[in-house]
Amino acid sequence: MRIVIIGGGIGGLTAALALRREGLEPVVYERAPALLEVGAAIAVWPNAFRVLERLGLGETLLARAGRIRSVRWLGRDGQEYKHFAFPETGAPAVALHRADLQGALLRALPAESIHLGKTFVGFEEAGEDVRALFDEETEVVCDVLVGADGLHSRVRARLLEDGEPVYHGYTVWRGVARLEHAALKPGTASEIYGAGQRFGVGLVGLGRTGWWATANEPEAVTESASEHATKLLRLFEGWCTPVRELIEATPPETILRNAAYDRPAAARWGVGRVTMLGDAAHPMTPNLGQGGCVAVEDAAVLARCLAKYKDPQVALRVYESRRRERAAAVASYSRRYGAFGQWRSRAATRLRARLLSSVPESVGRRLLSLVFDYDACAVEV
Repeated sequence: MRIVIIGGGIGGLTAALALRREGLEPVVYERAPALLEVGAAIAVWPNAFRVLERLGLGETLLARAGRIRSVRWLGRDGQEYKHFAFPETGAPAVALHRADLQGALLRALPAESIHLGKTFVGFEEAGEDVRALFDEETEVVCDVLVGADGLHSRVRARLLEDGEPVYHGYTVWRGVARLEHAALKPGTASEIYGAGQRFGVGLVGLGRTGWWATANEPEAVTESASEHATKLLRLFEGWCTPVRELIEATPPETILRNAAYDRPAAARWGVGRVTMLGDAAHPMTPNLGQGGCVAVEDAAVLARCLAKYKDPQVALRVYESRRRERAAAVASYSRRYGAFGQWRSRAATRLRARLLSSVPESVGRRLLSLVFDYDACAVEV
C-alpha cells in the first residue's frame, strides 16, 4: 500500500513510525527544507506516552525528559490555590523539548522515507489512485493520502473548504530556559493566574525549564521576534518568582509566539482515500497540552486500521469514526479551560481563585483521568 503523509510534525512522524511497525512503508513529505531543533517545551501526557512507549521510544524520551507528578495552581502573588498529585495511569507524564521528541521520531525512521523541501499544493483522485501535487509541477501517486499539515492544512482546505480557524482572544508565548531556582519544584507543573494572563512552568529535563505565557489581546496585534522578551517582562511585572527570571534567562530569539486558535468539530475528516490527523483534523487551543498528544493517538489508531482492512477506504472511515468523538471532546475541554483561565475582571478573577481553591483533589484527579486514561492502542478497530 502506497501511503503518503503530508507534514513532518509530531503527528506525521508518529504516524509514519506506527505504520512501519505494522509492516507498511509510508513516505513523509514536508515543506520545510530542514527539520531544525527549534520549538519550545511539549508535554507528553500518559495517553500519548503509552503509544510512544509501544513504538519503542519510551526509554529514549525518559532519558531526556522531566517527570510530571503533580500540578499546582497559584495567583500572580504566589498564593497557592491548590496542589494535587496526578492520577496513576500506568504510564508517566513527562515534559521535554519538542526537538528531543522530534529527533527521537526521526532517528527511528529511515532517512529515505522523509522528503524535505516539498510544498504540497493539492490532490486529485483518479480511480483507485490519489495524485499528491507539489510545487514545481511535481506529483506523487499513492493509494492513501494523509494530511498531517497542521492548523492551516492545505489537505483540509481541499477536503472541507471550511475557511479560517477561530481566534479565541489571547496570544501564547513559549520558551525554554536554563535556570535553577528554589521556586521550581521537581516533578511539579505550575500554572499561575492573573487578570487575563497566565504563566505556566515545568521542568523539561537536562537542566532546562519550559514555560508558557498568555495574554488577552486582539487578533490583529503584531509583534516582531525582537519584541517578545521586552513585552513579556512588561506584561508580567510584579508577578511572583520565578516568572520574570525565566523570561530573562531565555534567549530572546528562541521565544515563540502564536495566537490561540481552533476549529469547530468537523463532521468528516476525509473522503475516498484521503484523511487527516492532528491539527489538520482537530486543531486545539494549547491549554491542556493535548494537541500533540491527541495527534499521537490518531497515528496509533490510523496505523492499526490500515493494517487491518484491505480496502483503504474502509480503513480510513473506521479510523475517522473511532477518533472524531474523542478529539472533539478534548478540544472542547481545552477551549473551555482556556476561556476560564483568561477571565480578567476583578470579580471574575476572585471567583476563579475561590473555585480553584475549593476543587477537591479527588475531583481534579478524576477529571484528568478522562484524558490521561485513554489508550489508543486498545481501541477496537
